Amino acid sequence: MISSLHGVVLHSTPDQVVIEVGGVGFSVAVPADVAHTATVGEQLRLHTSLIVREDALSLFGFTDRSELEVFGLLISVTGVGPKSALGVLSHLTVDQIADAVTSEDDAPFRRVSGIGPKTAKLIVLQLAGKVHPSAVSSSRPIPATGGDVVSQVAAALVGLGWSEKVAAEAAAQTAADATDAERSSVASLLRSTLALLGPAQGGQARV
Repeated sequence: MISSLHGVVLHSTPDQVVIEVGGVGFSVAVPADVAHTATVGEQLRLHTSLIVREDALSLFGFTDRSELEVFGLLISVTGVGPKSALGVLSHLTVDQIADAVTSEDDAPFRRVSGIGPKTAKLIVLQLAGKVHPSAVSSSRPIPATGGDVVSQVAAALVGLGWSEKVAAEAAAQTAADATDAERSSVASLLRSTLALLGPAQGGQARV
């Protein structure tokens, strides 16, 4: 079992990275936000799950161990395979998944490509009591005075094709570094967030 990898990023695509460890390149399927932030030539550590099938050995990796744990819970749900589980974790944070399950709201899961209404309901039912919001969010803090603006920027990014997870994290990161004036303007914060994400990345974040 390969439970973790730590090495240099050799290559990345919208949903996969290749990490060199000890002279061997490992191809790992990852959530959209990990693929977006992975930089060729830099070190990356991933918590991984090795899925063994008759015709393939597939690695799925996450920077946060809580995501790996939720991935394991998701693939235990009837009708949810590794790729669909990865899609959920590309679209939603662990906290968003936990909130949806706790509130018995299957709508966030239905918005994920490959997850139908029946499967979305099963996720909510079978994960009940098993997932909880993390004590410390993996995202950078959102200033209280700019919360509404940040939410509007995240919503605008989703409308442009970014996943909710990538949009929320990017908007929060930009807001944390912005001035008070920038945080009070949706247009200003949106421009800064788009600059952070990069003009060529929007299509890569689609789910």
